[in-house]
Amino acid sequence: MTLANRMIAATLAAALTVAATGARAHSYRERNVATPIADTRLTVTPPRDWNRLSGKPGKVAETWTLDGEQLNDVTFYAGVEPGDPLVRERNRKRAPLPKFTGGTLLAEIPELLEGTYRALKGIGTFAVTSSQPGRFLDHDAVTFAYDYLDSDQLPRRGEAVATIIDKRLYMVTFDAPRLHYFDKGVGDYHALVAATRLAAPPATGGGR
Repeated sequence: MTLANRMIAATLAAALTVAATGARAHSYRERNVATPIADTRLTVTPPRDWNRLSGKPGKVAETWTLDGEQLNDVTFYAGVEPGDPLVRERNRKRAPLPKFTGGTLLAEIPELLEGTYRALKGIGTFAVTSSQPGRFLDHDAVTFAYDYLDSDQLPRRGEAVATIIDKRLYMVTFDAPRLHYFDKGVGDYHALVAATRLAAPPATGGGR
């Protein structure tokens, strides 16, 4: 079986799995309705309907999908604090996750995501394919792209944008199978990023 055929078979298997499990969809995020991310000041007004998956991958993280998390996965990180990992650690002793720190630079965020994926997803092949300055939430940001093989050896592609505001990390990532689904969904990811806002903190100060 050729590599292309293996990729098609793996993608179809993922689609069937999603259909069978209901994609863990928890609730709709309706188009043109502003919604807070993980009960923080970060809000998104999606230009189309999305599904928010049940559960939170991290304290201030939330995942949305169109067709199921194996086929398109947008994850928001809504103010990761210094000393915290991007997502919840499953086994702090055996598989510790890299932490965002007060000294982490924007240029180091791709490495932070790579280390998180390697430890969390148990993958060995991950490559940042591009990285450049950008703007996100009206602040300087880093935008980057990456490729990796998931645990089923399915080639996946991703994009991310990240910024640091008041010593907290704000990031949005998009992951999908490299064959078909990445190109199909990357425009919707860009639309979500453009529709993301950070509200001003309360007058008393504090808040994410």
